[in-house]
Amino acid sequence: MPRSKRAKVVHLSKVTKKGKELTLKTYANIQACVAQYAYLYVFAVDNMRNTYLKDVRVQLSDSRLFFGKTKVMAAALGRSAADEPAPNTSQLTPHLSGTIGLLFSPRPPAAIRAYFAGFHPLDYARAGTRATRTFVLPAGVVSSRGGEVAAEEDVPLAHGVEPSLRKWGVPTRLVKGRVELENEYVVCRAGEVLGSGQTTLLKMFGVATAEFGVELRAYWVKEGAEVVVLTEGEAEGGREVREDGEEELVDDDEMME
Repeated sequence: MPRSKRAKVVHLSKVTKKGKELTLKTYANIQACVAQYAYLYVFAVDNMRNTYLKDVRVQLSDSRLFFGKTKVMAAALGRSAADEPAPNTSQLTPHLSGTIGLLFSPRPPAAIRAYFAGFHPLDYARAGTRATRTFVLPAGVVSSRGGEVAAEEDVPLAHGVEPSLRKWGVPTRLVKGRVELENEYVVCRAGEVLGSGQTTLLKMFGVATAEFGVELRAYWVKEGAEVVVLTEGEAEGGREVREDGEEELVDDDEMME
């Protein structure tokens, strides 16, 4: 008997790839923003988290942010003077490598730099990153914050968590229903690469060490078609180097509009 054509297995996880359609849309949107906004910023992200990038989009609601494939962004800005959508936008293309995004905004550089200088939310570290600090569990009764807060403000760790601690290598034991350590236990040391067990322990004790940050690399000003490259380590204030090699001092006291 022939198989019914209506008896088909439908995979709910299967989605249609946007592919070239999305690429062309992003390309067109970037070029449209070049004509619309007064400033274009190239920025790099440390400890990327989508949640915080969404916060940036909400707080800079008068701006437009692109964070995707660098090749598409580079093509939209132009790889040379012959195919750039506006004068000198192709000079930003060499800075599009790594975890990079574009921010189109009507706000001047002093305002954008002031905003990102004050935006550094903390999150839990992920496996494969380096520890920014040393975290040690003290000997005795293990508290829920692992000694990070004063004893009178903390509570003993629930006994049901004890098997999980031993699973991740912490030599704990149950004494009269309380989780205890005979000796202090070093969860991580500053500078070492974190494993999955260490990041799980840090999250368990509420220790957030990953700092989300945005660093401006360069920006383009529509008026005058000027491109300014920010020197390494000074993206949050200090010295700017223009494409002609001249330096300009930035006034950090200028406030956000």
